[in-house]
Amino acid sequence: MINNSKLKIMSIFGTRPEAIKMAPVVKKLEETDGIESIVCVTAQHREMLDQVLNLFDIRPQYDLNIMKPGQTLSEITCRALKGLEKVIREVQPHMVLVHGDTTTTFVGALAAFYNKTKVGHVEAGLRSGNMYSPYPEEVNRSLTGRLSHLHFAPTEGNKNNLLREGVREENIIITGNTVIDALLSVVDDNYKFDIDILNEIDYKNKKVILLTSHRRENLGKPMENIFCAVKDVVEKNKNVEVIFPVHLNPKVREIAYSILDGLNRVHLIEPLDYEPFANLMNKCDIVLTDSGGIQEEAPSLGKPVLVLRTETERPEAVKAGTVKIAGVERENIFKLTDELINNKDEYDKMANAINPYGDGKASERIVKAIREYFGERN
Repeated sequence: MINNSKLKIMSIFGTRPEAIKMAPVVKKLEETDGIESIVCVTAQHREMLDQVLNLFDIRPQYDLNIMKPGQTLSEITCRALKGLEKVIREVQPHMVLVHGDTTTTFVGALAAFYNKTKVGHVEAGLRSGNMYSPYPEEVNRSLTGRLSHLHFAPTEGNKNNLLREGVREENIIITGNTVIDALLSVVDDNYKFDIDILNEIDYKNKKVILLTSHRRENLGKPMENIFCAVKDVVEKNKNVEVIFPVHLNPKVREIAYSILDGLNRVHLIEPLDYEPFANLMNKCDIVLTDSGGIQEEAPSLGKPVLVLRTETERPEAVKAGTVKIAGVERENIFKLTDELINNKDEYDKMANAINPYGDGKASERIVKAIREYFGERN
């Protein structure tokens, strides 16, 4: 049993995806007796992070605000490490919580290690087996795992990955994924968008495809293939509408607009905040994405997902049948998408498969495990 009257738990995150998945954990920490919740953001992504903080009413006690235009991974790492070390020394938390696989995640764990502070890793144990895909996330999460004391694994498969790497079983807790907690809290069947075109689309009678693509490893020819395949799908299927919130990366935007701009029934829009994006997923029919988190979110809403990558660190979804790997070749992406549009049996098989990522109670399990780890079982 610790001597302090309250457990100090510091949550560290810096990007929109981390904030979404950590928000329900932070809220659960805040409402739990005996815990002092401290939030530190690096703001590795500034504007997109702030949108989520406002949505979930999270007010960080520490904001490093490290984002700079054109920042490199090395620059993010150095600025975040220097800032986080100072905060951890000042706060002296009993445990630092980090999430997933960003540069902030790894550096947060490293700064905690340098200060001999315990680390809890939310969304632990994901592995693609290829250190350069996704890049740099695959290495970030592996290194974070080496520095962590508690590993909150979303699935049995994630737990098995950690066991193979020598993590002690008693330090692994299967929780489900916190993204389901967050998603279920914001989706509303009667949701109205601020963007007129999103309200005007006939979701009942059209086949609506939600497209996202932004990964570094897809820049160049792979991304060109993706967008050309989408163009082929739209030109063949007159009942299809595509909605593409285009990432702010100038390289992504250049390729997207050169291939898809001006096409009938293709809507290139600005990136959406989390709440409208989640509700757009709920209204669409099919999701094409190279994102990681969407592979978990969309299946919980009964939406088939085609992954625009050559491998995934989320094989549970593939095994469950909610996700298929479409790769980055134009012909294969077209073939799989066209099949989902025109083959009801194939569509229903994916849409009705059981989501492997949990029941929306992951945050509750994480906080319970933290209390038990420090001997506070009341």
